[in-house]
Amino acid sequence: MADVNRGNRPLSPHLTIYRPQITSMLSIMHRMTGIGLVFATALIVWWLLAAATSAVHFAFIDGLLTSWVGLPVLLGISWAMSYHFCNGIRHLIWDMGFGFEIDKMELSGKIVVGASFLLTALVWIVA
Repeated sequence: MADVNRGNRPLSPHLTIYRPQITSMLSIMHRMTGIGLVFATALIVWWLLAAATSAVHFAFIDGLLTSWVGLPVLLGISWAMSYHFCNGIRHLIWDMGFGFEIDKMELSGKIVVGASFLLTALVWIVA
């Protein structure tokens, strides 16, 4: 028979008592940056099609991307690309069976975040 006390039992684990770890947050961020990069790819394709189509279309999209709205978007795209790249290398290292100790996982996560910001700054300085 059905449990009549179903509504009185707490959920397990409940979100109010769950303490997020760095690995779970970086995993969520990896997925979010992957989804964001899909939209970034569409933006790049739009830019390339505009460049191949006409000078008027290219001037519009180029003006949009170099405006006060477009530059933070481009900065976010370059950070997402850097983060996704660095975290992908981290996952490749895990695939080889290394770095599964808790302290090494936390350290590699911090390295990934720092390296992504450093790589983004390097890209923007060079470009």
